[in-house]
Amino acid sequence: MKKLTETLLDLLKTILISVLIVFLLRVFVLMPVQVDGRSMEPTLIDGDRGFSFVITRRFGLERFDTVIVENANTTGKLVKRIIGMPGETIRCTNNQIYINDELLEQPFLEDCLTSDFEYELGEDEYFCLGDNREISRDSRYYGPFKEKDIAASHVFLIWPLQDFGWRK
Repeated sequence: MKKLTETLLDLLKTILISVLIVFLLRVFVLMPVQVDGRSMEPTLIDGDRGFSFVITRRFGLERFDTVIVENANTTGKLVKRIIGMPGETIRCTNNQIYINDELLEQPFLEDCLTSDFEYELGEDEYFCLGDNREISRDSRYYGPFKEKDIAASHVFLIWPLQDFGWRK
């Protein structure tokens, strides 16, 4: 009986340690991601699955980072790309995006249509767009996102297998 009790206690410790490790990884390191919709095509496709990294966002966010956004206005997690950084003025005229009146080159984009807009970002605001601008609900719809709204950055795909790897 004593041997059975020790075995059960060891099993319980193993389970508790495993749950704690998974919890810590989820909160501080990795966030599972499933792409839902076509707003990031062609970079990410509906149904793609992978991980985004909570820890990388803590080291700073950069223009063109793919990020996971979540706040009270969004329904679920959004996968978007940072276009405008804090303190910048972002403007779109004739399908061209300008940051502080300088044309922004976006080599990851194919031809797309983007409605005209202009925003002045606050010191804690990011302007995030989907790569498929014609259908994406992004900062043009929700407004700029605060840094606290960005839950994770950088996406590493694990499914489908032929797309395994980093997505910028």
